Amino acid sequence: MDYRLLGNSGTSVSTLTLGTMTFGSEADEPTSHQMLDTFVAAGGTLVDTADVYSGNESERIIGRWLKAHPTEAQQVVLATKGRFPQGDGPNDVGLSRRHLSRALDASLDRLGVETIDLYQMHAWDALTPIDETLRFLDDAVSAGKIVSYGFSNYLGYQITKAVYEAKGHGWAPPVTLQPQYNLLVRDIEHEVVPACLDAGIGLLPWSPLAGGWLSGKYQRDEAPTGATRLGENPQRGMEAWEARNGDERTWAVLDAVSAVADAHGASKSQVALAWLLAQPAVTSVILGARTVSQLEDNLGAADLVLDEAELRSLTEASAPRIDDYPYGTAGVAQRNRDITGGR
Repeated sequence: MDYRLLGNSGTSVSTLTLGTMTFGSEADEPTSHQMLDTFVAAGGTLVDTADVYSGNESERIIGRWLKAHPTEAQQVVLATKGRFPQGDGPNDVGLSRRHLSRALDASLDRLGVETIDLYQMHAWDALTPIDETLRFLDDAVSAGKIVSYGFSNYLGYQITKAVYEAKGHGWAPPVTLQPQYNLLVRDIEHEVVPACLDAGIGLLPWSPLAGGWLSGKYQRDEAPTGATRLGENPQRGMEAWEARNGDERTWAVLDAVSAVADAHGASKSQVALAWLLAQPAVTSVILGARTVSQLEDNLGAADLVLDEAELRSLTEASAPRIDDYPYGTAGVAQRNRDITGGR
């Protein structure tokens, strides 16, 4: 397992993160604890959760594991999130000081810790003034309740606005962003990635396998069945599945992934994860396994290194199709030159 700095902070984290949205829902507590054991034994350090995962149960499951493993707990870099409803009242949601102060204290209690290493705003809140949110986060850093903070699902302008608002007041800066990012979903490269690179913010991509598509478990024109999320519960997004199934780009990407996987004797999941780890600004990729075997396979990406030709083939096959100004071919080419320092 390799390690990178958590954005512009001095904290080192593993390049693969254990995502725990499945804890308490798709994975019961014994299975969740086995995944934590497996992840830490492989050298993993960054564990990511949120107060809304499984109705707070994900945090509780992690808290009980931390208590039962005090030595291993010392190496865990713990991340959680706040923003979404924690009650039925009008102030039980959002990024206001009132809601976040209660949400943070509740997360600390469920996790059984005095300090959370990375506290993330789960989504933008258009109703709360951004300086109210940032001042609360700076106060939480000063109080020792959190080490640093980040965002999730923010747009490029929202990231930049927050960065310069914090800088102007002399408050602690954000260090990370959690976006959806994978070989099938690359639109953040137009605005979000450049904004993060400009601010020194590290990316923690979620859904790196595009809901299982990049693992190769879906077949063209065959409705999902069996032990898959959509096979077990088609109501979770069959309309989106049909749209992706009907898109030739999906199958071109999967063909490219398969070719690289065959060349390495690796799984398709490992190839998709390795490509993501090679992208600008990526600090650590979040693994969202439901079983220990899925996690073990994903962890194999830590040892997979793709050469320039393989990365190029995957990048070209998955290129986003946006032709309108300013995101057309010329605009994307200029963005790529900017990222690499070219002209």
